Amino acid sequence: MRKPMLITAAAALLMSMSVSAGNIHFPEELVPLQVGERVIESSLFSRVDDIELAPGSYRLKLKYTDLYELGFDDHEVIESEPFWVDITIDDNKDYDMVFNRADNAVSAKIFAEAPQVSLKAKGASVAQPLSVISNTQLASQKPALQNTVPAGPTRPSQPIKPIAPINGKGMPSAPQMLEFWWQQATIAERKAFLEKVTNQGAES
Repeated sequence: MRKPMLITAAAALLMSMSVSAGNIHFPEELVPLQVGERVIESSLFSRVDDIELAPGSYRLKLKYTDLYELGFDDHEVIESEPFWVDITIDDNKDYDMVFNRADNAVSAKIFAEAPQVSLKAKGASVAQPLSVISNTQLASQKPALQNTVPAGPTRPSQPIKPIAPINGKGMPSAPQMLEFWWQQATIAERKAFLEKVTNQGAES
């Protein structure tokens, strides 16, 4: 009799932990790289767009990357240096990481030099601006990159759960593979690829 009761209690605990976890969604221009000391590993053919965290305070490492058309067959990839933001996740809340996307490449370069991002709770009308910490500032401050859990009953942190987009056959689709290799490529490789695709389109 005691064993079924323990199993039931454990199942209830796991369900309560799952319900209280919060999800953060990232737009394609903001790439999550790290949570505290935990590196975010993408699935084989897709980067992570969502992470799930238990309630608490975290320091996230992000990177801004964007693509702008300069002309008919000319593109430019604009990227920032990795930067950090501090966030707090509340019980039973999901969030979006948001920013104001620049209208053109010149403005995007200015943004990349000093990124400004906000955290918006689902259903909220106002987003909370986040203080950005550069790698240089982080090195001078040398803060402990440890996750902190609010006072109260302690809960183990939820694992980061990358969402792996897989098609019906259980294999990554061509667009997913292209996106994965695009994220791995250097700026020069991206530009060369775009030029090749544009030239092939013109020839056909």
